[in-house]
Amino acid sequence: MESTKRTYVSKLVHDLKPSGIRRFFDLAAGMEGVISLGVGEPDFVTPWHIREAAITSLEQGYTSYTPNAGLLELREEIAYYMKSQFNVAYSPADEIIVTVGASSAIDIALRTILDPGDEVIVVEPCFVSYVPMVELAGGVAVQVQALKEHDFKILPDQIEAVITEKTKAIMLCSPNNPTGTMLSRSELQGLADLANKYDLLVIADEIYAELAYDEEYTSMAAIDGMLERTILVSGFSKGFAMTGWRLGFVCAPVEISNAMLKVHQYGLMCASTMSQYAAIEALKHGRADVEEMVKSYRRRRNYIVQSFNEIGLECHKPGGAFYAFPSIQSTGLTSQEFAEKLLLQEGVAVVPGDVFGESGEGHIRCSYASSLEQLQEAVKRIKRFIDSL
Repeated sequence: MESTKRTYVSKLVHDLKPSGIRRFFDLAAGMEGVISLGVGEPDFVTPWHIREAAITSLEQGYTSYTPNAGLLELREEIAYYMKSQFNVAYSPADEIIVTVGASSAIDIALRTILDPGDEVIVVEPCFVSYVPMVELAGGVAVQVQALKEHDFKILPDQIEAVITEKTKAIMLCSPNNPTGTMLSRSELQGLADLANKYDLLVIADEIYAELAYDEEYTSMAAIDGMLERTILVSGFSKGFAMTGWRLGFVCAPVEISNAMLKVHQYGLMCASTMSQYAAIEALKHGRADVEEMVKSYRRRRNYIVQSFNEIGLECHKPGGAFYAFPSIQSTGLTSQEFAEKLLLQEGVAVVPGDVFGESGEGHIRCSYASSLEQLQEAVKRIKRFIDSL
């Protein structure tokens, strides 16, 4: 009997596409003189007093495991912060879990709530990991496109049209990555009405909640009746410029939170101890730092949106996060073609919009978490590239 070579990698994992964001980041890393508007990461260094808190924790020998859910002091600070900043109330003891970044919070949430074949409605354009994480948890991702003509704001009718008896949750991000679109209280209310009508959960990725520019941010959990239906995901990476610390958190009703803690226990044990001490300091004394960063991002947003429109790339004004999502349809190029040619010809790295879902085609994502001087040079190069077509 002939032996056949055994395949050890699961078909699901084998068929997963690598991150489209990382592909362009890796290409840019091998080139000199590149201005990267690709990876969504603050250009600010974590404020010194936050770094010092981590250093002090090491000097004092705080190097052992913390409780699985995280240091109680940190969970108490998170609870206070969420109440004072966003008017949502959670119990530090049993409704908050400290995670290894917001991505792990989404992962444990999906693995906790999904049985094989359960459907999750994913609003796109969306962060590249949402659909794969749903699939890896055994679920089915049902993608619904937020459209350019609505400034990439999803409409309740669009969601309702795809709800089935298998639908378990709606996943959304506001402010959105990649579009920067932020949903108002009334717009969130429309989605909340659907969640209540059809008995659904909402996984609300609120990692960019601190970065709101034109109006006060509203959490989905703050909408009447939604505290018990929302799995709220957030963290310290974006607002507090702590990407490398890999620290997030998830807030949820006690029944769901206790179940998520079991997944977290077996998969991750606990988040980094020194990062947790840094986060305590960030929440206690870091709000002024966030306000200064927001002021800088707002100036950059205003500049880059105005500049894109002036050079012929139609771009709506994002309400939050630090991304612009201009249309490149006027060039006649696809998103992939535009991004590749721009990188090779002018040394500017952007992310093609189609990696965030089909509705992102014809657009590029540009992070303005770079200095104003770099943004000015990038716009100059992009204009030169467009003029050469």
